[in-house]
Amino acid sequence: MGEFLTYKGKPLVRNKNVIYYGNMSDRFVVKFEVLSTKKENGVNKADRIEVMLLNNDPDLKEEERIVKHTEKQGFYEAMDFGSIWLERALKG
Repeated sequence: MGEFLTYKGKPLVRNKNVIYYGNMSDRFVVKFEVLSTKKENGVNKADRIEVMLLNNDPDLKEEERIVKHTEKQGFYEAMDFGSIWLERALKG
């Protein structure tokens, strides 16, 4: 099995416009969904990102799994929020 790209020691897994951050065996993970992109210097960059802190409990309905939710401009700002949310949720 290949290695995942990591950020702050936690894996990042991408499927099209959705990126999951965190260990799927932990109680919480963060889901980033790219809602729009913009071209900058000839390269498409993520513009609007939906950020969700999700409870990993498989017995919960999909809408009940959302603990926190926001929308951010750019992936850097989204990643900053998501990593802080995940760190705090895993400590609590």
